[in-house]
Amino acid sequence: RVRIPLPVSNILWEHCIRLANRTLVEGYANVKKCSNEGRALMQLDFQQFLMKLEKLTDIRPIPDKEFVETYIKAYYLTDNDMERWIKEHREYSTKQLTNLVNVCLGSHINKKARQKLLAAIDDIDRPKR
Repeated sequence: RVRIPLPVSNILWEHCIRLANRTLVEGYANVKKCSNEGRALMQLDFQQFLMKLEKLTDIRPIPDKEFVETYIKAYYLTDNDMERWIKEHREYSTKQLTNLVNVCLGSHINKKARQKLLAAIDDIDRPKR
């Protein structure tokens, strides 16, 4: 057995938690269809995950907690609010933003709004090319 000093343990936990949260968002971004109830379950699952983490580690605040919560909640935005949200949240990948818009299509965003949102994503991505 090797004892790990607390500062090292905290750094390891922080990296693991950050990676887990980034992986959750990537998983949510791969969803093809989702209802309001499905998004509510995602929020509930994430809250359970946070509760278990808080028992395992003393790291506060939980790294990238807002990153996951913000992505899940973006599903409920109207098309105008989502366009603003897309422009303000550049921490998400083009793929994550595009899939979010596509999942909202039909539930509360129409095809015309979808095209407008995808164009906004493309405008953000353009300077990177």
